[in-house]
Amino acid sequence: MTESLRRAEQDPAPGSGRWESAKQRAARLTESAKGAPERIPLVGRAISNLIRVNLLDNATRLAAQAFLSALPALFVVAVFAPATLKNSVTGSLREQLGLQGPAQQQIQQLMNTDVDATTQSIGVVGALVTLASATALSRALQRVCERAWEVPKNSVRVALWRWVVWLLGWLVFLVVQVPMRKGFGAGLWLGVPLTFVASTGVWWWTQRLLLGGRIRWYPLLPGAVLCGIAEVGLGIASKVYLPHAMSTSINKFGPYGVVFTALSWLIVLFTAVTLALVLGRVISEEPVVARRLGTRDRPGSW
Repeated sequence: MTESLRRAEQDPAPGSGRWESAKQRAARLTESAKGAPERIPLVGRAISNLIRVNLLDNATRLAAQAFLSALPALFVVAVFAPATLKNSVTGSLREQLGLQGPAQQQIQQLMNTDVDATTQSIGVVGALVTLASATALSRALQRVCERAWEVPKNSVRVALWRWVVWLLGWLVFLVVQVPMRKGFGAGLWLGVPLTFVASTGVWWWTQRLLLGGRIRWYPLLPGAVLCGIAEVGLGIASKVYLPHAMSTSINKFGPYGVVFTALSWLIVLFTAVTLALVLGRVISEEPVVARRLGTRDRPGSW
C-alpha cells in the first residue's frame, strides 16, 4: 500500500501535462500582452495618455456641464431670439437628441414662450447668471485640452474671455449644424463632407483658443480631424439609434426618459471627443508626423 501511494505521488495524474502546458502558454501570452506597449510605442503612449487624462471621468463631466449649464443657456438665448433662430434651435435639438412626439412638443412649447412672460419669470439677472454659468462647459473643456497636452492651467484673467468666445462659437455652430448636415438642401452627398470640414475647423480652433495659443496650429490638426470623424460618425449613428432609444425611454420613465437618454448620448459624444483630442496629441508626436507638423519632443516647450 505504501509503495503504491509513493508511485502515485511521483507519477503525474492523467492530463496534468496538458494542463501545465496550457498554463505555460497562458503565462507567455500574458507577458506578451504586457510587453505590447513597449514594442509598439504608439499604443503605449496612447494608453498612458488616456489613463493620465482619465477618459470617462472627464467625458462624464463635460456631458454634465453641457446638459446642466450649456443647454439652459441655449434655451434662454433662443427664447429672446427671432423666430428664425428659434426654429433653427428647435431643429438642432431635434436632430442632435432624437426628439420626437411629446418631447419635441415640449421643446417647441418652451421656444414659443412669450418673451415678456419669460422676462418676468426669470428676469434679466437670471438670464445673465444662466449665460455666465454656461462657461462651466468651456472651463471643463479647457482642462481636458490642457491635460491632453500637459500644459499648465491658464489663469482666470487670461482665460475668461476665451470661455465666453468659445461658448458663443459653439452656440452658433450648433444652430447651423442641422442645415449643414443636409447640405443646405443639396443632400447628404454634400452635407457629410461639409459637416466633417466644419467640425474639424471648429475643434482645431477650439484647441488653439482654449490652450491660449501655447500650442502651434499644425500639431493640433490630428486631434481636430479625429473630432471631425467622430462627429460625422455619431451624427449618422444618432439617426438610427436615438429616436428609438428616446421613445423607449419615454415610455418607461415618462418625461425623465428624455433626461436619461440625452445625458447618456452626451456622455458618448464627449467620450469620443476626449478620446480624439488625446489620440491627436499622440499621433502628432509620432516621428514621421512630428517632422511634417513641426511638433517638438518636449511637452510644454511649444
